[in-house]
Formats: sequence, structure tokens, C-alpha cells
Amino acid sequence: MIFLETQRLILRSVEPGDEAVMFDYRNDPRCSRYQRGQKRARHQIREMIERRKDDVLSHQANCMIALALRERGEMIGEIVVMPQEKTFSLGYTLHYAYHRQGYAFEALSALIEYLHGLEPAWEFISFVHPENLASMGLLKKLGYRDLGYIPGMESQVFGKWVHPETVEEMALAAEKK
Repeated sequence: MIFLETQRLILRSVEPGDEAVMFDYRNDPRCSRYQRGQKRARHQIREMIERRKDDVLSHQANCMIALALRERGEMIGEIVVMPQEKTFSLGYTLHYAYHRQGYAFEALSALIEYLHGLEPAWEFISFVHPENLASMGLLKKLGYRDLGYIPGMESQVFGKWVHPETVEEMALAAEKK
């Protein structure tokens, strides 16, 4: 199922044909070094695709989205949308061959606009490994602001359209050691 289209990309459901490319980038240190909890074994990826292939993009349930090149349909990355308590949390991984070419910005810009249209009062939060400077730069370019480092999560937190209460909550979490 196609969720969104951009100038160069299709944001769609994951498909069985995505297994090989997901295995490649999920097991390459250029992509995996900042990821936590990603399934990396071939059988795990296959099972995950089978479970997630019918996901629907909404504000009601988690959704895994494949980023595919519009011209060839080839998957080049993924975004996971996790809605919870009036907050969209986004996680993303892009194949190393497509880093620094604007694909993540293009995909996330379209997705954030779409989700914000669904739920204009909701916040957007992303957790980033503190050494992942490229991802932090991307989030800032997308209009997110740095909410601080959360030691208990070993993550830098970025938010967009965050409420003052969330900013306070993140500041308190950042103070805990």
C-alpha cells in the first residue's frame, strides 16, 4: 500500500521483496551503529515484514514504512511511526548508499506534514544516539529542537510542536543521573 509520494520517493508498506536490502543496511555499521533493538537476522527480518506488511498509517497504531525510489520501486530505508499519548515518535534508518542525498529529509518532511494534518495538536519526538550528529542535524533542519540528553535512555531528545509540560518533563529527566 502506498501511503505518500514525494518527488523522488514512495512511502509504502514493507514487502517480502524488501528483505535483502533491509538485511544489508541493518547489518552494516554505517547504518546500524546508532540503532538499538533492530532485528538483524534474516529470519527475524522476514518475520517482521510478514507482521508489518499490512500496517496502516494512522494515529492509532505503530506503522513501519518503506522508503522506496519512485523510479525503480527499490527500498532504500524505513521509518517507524509510533503514536502514543498524543505524541508521534519517529525512528528511521536509511541505506548507506543513500546517506547525505536529501532522501531522509524529503521523506520525513512529507510524513510529518501528513501526520500533523491528521493530529495538529500532537507533539513529535525523536530519540537520537548522542554521537549521531547527522541525525541531529536532520532533525534540526526539520524544525525539531533539542530537548536535552536523557541519561536513562542514553539518548538526545528532539521535539517539534512540543507542549511546555513536555519540555519540563524532558528537563527533569535530563537532570536524573
